[in-house]
Amino acid sequence: MMRGFLNIVRTYASKNRVKPHQKPIVYKPINAQIESIKAKGFLRPIKPYEPPRDFKEIVDKVVADMGGISNFKDQKFDLLRNCSTVFNYSVPNSQLFEMKTLKDVVRFYGTPIDTHTPYETLVKENDLPNLHVIAEYRRYNPETDGISAFPKSSTLVTGLKYRKKYKGHKAKTSWP
Repeated sequence: MMRGFLNIVRTYASKNRVKPHQKPIVYKPINAQIESIKAKGFLRPIKPYEPPRDFKEIVDKVVADMGGISNFKDQKFDLLRNCSTVFNYSVPNSQLFEMKTLKDVVRFYGTPIDTHTPYETLVKENDLPNLHVIAEYRRYNPETDGISAFPKSSTLVTGLKYRKKYKGHKAKTSWP
């Protein structure tokens, strides 16, 4: 009699399990995605681009070579392909949806793209007389630089990029 009771409890408990709560999918608007990308940093793989002075005339010439544009939606990709060969710069996939008119194409090819980080810009264009930025700094090395002001502190190089450039130093401690 006791065995039958346990089987009933087991089947009852196994059939009525509570399913884990799933979070609803929330789609972010495009502005939130743009802000997220801006916050991630500056080192994205984008080619720098400086528009020529007569970029409007060049786009007009490309349109004339195509025989004019009667329907932008149908001829959009042909126009962008021809512009990318002439300007040697193509529209990224993330901005293709923004190209809705010929004005958008002209605006895109008239916008310069600077790929320098703010730090690189500060080092290159240092206009402030009271600010001195050292781009290539020196790290302390006890073998070449002599006695340290901080004899029990180590100089650790943690970045993969700079391990080849700078040698780390492990300080000797008197404590075992």
